[in-house]
Amino acid sequence: MRLILTALIFVGGLFFLVTGLWFLVEPVSAGSNFGLIARDSSGLAAMRADFTAFFVMAAICMLAGAWLRRGSLLLIPAALFGIALAGRIVSALVDGTQDGFWQPMLVEAGTVIVLLIASRILPHRV
Repeated sequence: MRLILTALIFVGGLFFLVTGLWFLVEPVSAGSNFGLIARDSSGLAAMRADFTAFFVMAAICMLAGAWLRRGSLLLIPAALFGIALAGRIVSALVDGTQDGFWQPMLVEAGTVIVLLIASRILPHRV
């Protein structure tokens, strides 16, 4: 079980790391996949800063938490993705949905579930 959880976290962490770096290097391309369009350089700067910070920080905590078997580190990205999921739920209720709206929600929910389980199972016991 620990090996499977560690592998899932590593794959997810690497995916989120690449996503964060993609926002840093190509914010227009990355943003278009998220339904975002920057109107000017301030928008590009916000996409570079905020999305890179979100995804890279989540990835670093996931990779470090899995590698070091530190459950407390895994709670940070679990909180980040849990808040993102809550925001999507509010948006679905307030703004409505469109085709494929649920796909990112599944990724966020799955990530939160795996990280919360791993935060309890992975740590070394003394």
